[in-house]
Amino acid sequence: MEAVIFIGAYLLDLAIGDPRTLPHPVVIMGAVITRGERLLRRVSPTAAAERLAGAVLTVSLVTGVFLTAWLGFKALYQLNFWLGAAANLWFLSTTIAIKGLADAALTVYRYLLKGDLVEARRAVGMVVGRDTQQLTAAEVSRAAVETVAENLVDGVVAPLFYGAIGGTPLALAYKAVNTLDSMIGYKNEKHLHFGRWAAKLDDAVNYIPARITACLLLAGIFMSNRDTRSAFRIMKRDSSKHPSPNGGIPESLVAGALGIQLGGKNYYFGQANFRATMGDRTREITPDDIRVTVRLVRLASAVFVGLAVIVIIMVGVIG
Repeated sequence: MEAVIFIGAYLLDLAIGDPRTLPHPVVIMGAVITRGERLLRRVSPTAAAERLAGAVLTVSLVTGVFLTAWLGFKALYQLNFWLGAAANLWFLSTTIAIKGLADAALTVYRYLLKGDLVEARRAVGMVVGRDTQQLTAAEVSRAAVETVAENLVDGVVAPLFYGAIGGTPLALAYKAVNTLDSMIGYKNEKHLHFGRWAAKLDDAVNYIPARITACLLLAGIFMSNRDTRSAFRIMKRDSSKHPSPNGGIPESLVAGALGIQLGGKNYYFGQANFRATMGDRTREITPDDIRVTVRLVRLASAVFVGLAVIVIIMVGVIG
């Protein structure tokens, strides 16, 4: 049954993504983080106190999410097996973001194809943190490619990985870590100390999934008849340049496979920020690179789901 739930959750996300009319666990997690940060900052007058308060929030939320999910699913299964299975499948699907990621990127792609740079900037601004008002078409394309590639790890592979080894409760706990990092894990003045635990934990839990992602992307690149050798070479050379120990792996692989250069100058709240470049600039980035990157992500996720289902079935048979 675990294999059915696993593949069912994947297919459900591909089919409907995250409908806005239905409640999403991440929204609830975000509300808890916001309120928890506000309360804990009142008793955190020093940098050391902020680090402790951030650790308390991080550990409490992750542990709380896991235990709530585990106890909730257990109660539902005892009430009715099929009710428990349906809830399990639905909540696991909410940890995956393949359709949402692809749809957002392809919306940018379609605007660029129509020559509507204003709407393309607005659309890409919905999924990236950088300033987008003055971006050129090539810079909009780069932003979309970078976010699709980087989010393959935390939006697809990592939740599926933790769902495969620990079920939906562990996948939801991972999502709590990821949400914490996206809200407080910044190295800015406000969150440098308070978000340290969240940022470090996010790096740790994504370490193995990011390396798995490398293998999956290489498989997708090979299946797409792209330059697998160049992708691997660029990954070895450039992935460590990324500020994240994990995000540089998928970005560098995509850059190498497509023969483009990612990274460079971005603006955040009007301030220039230079991120080390990855890949060789053999040509300019085009909107079509967005479409190709989405295809690589879909292929990589499909390969992972297929392999994971085989492992789940084998473990079940042996067990």
